[in-house]
Amino acid sequence: MLLRVLKRVVFWSYGRTSWQWDVLCVLILAFIFLTPKSWFEWGKLACSPAHQNGLEAAQKLLIRTAGANSGQPDAQDIERCARKITEQPGLRVKSWRELKSTDGRTVAYEVDIEP
Repeated sequence: MLLRVLKRVVFWSYGRTSWQWDVLCVLILAFIFLTPKSWFEWGKLACSPAHQNGLEAAQKLLIRTAGANSGQPDAQDIERCARKITEQPGLRVKSWRELKSTDGRTVAYEVDIEP
């Protein structure tokens, strides 16, 4: 019985005027409107620092990426994350470089900053 119900749900074999159709539509709408936006933001910066130490920490910053990366972020994204991490609103970003894992995915950005 459970298998039959599951099969009907997966193949959407309920009639349009049935209460099962209405429940499936409500579930779909609930998923669309109640799913957090962050679940669908691939390639965004995590805005969290990687481990920093030594004298270079004052001039360099490592910013992790979240999820699969869909391309290089723009200067505003990098600067926003650097300001958030360092808590310095006047911070300026000079340049940044991608740090890739062994399989070629971008895992972090090394950011040169001016305090």
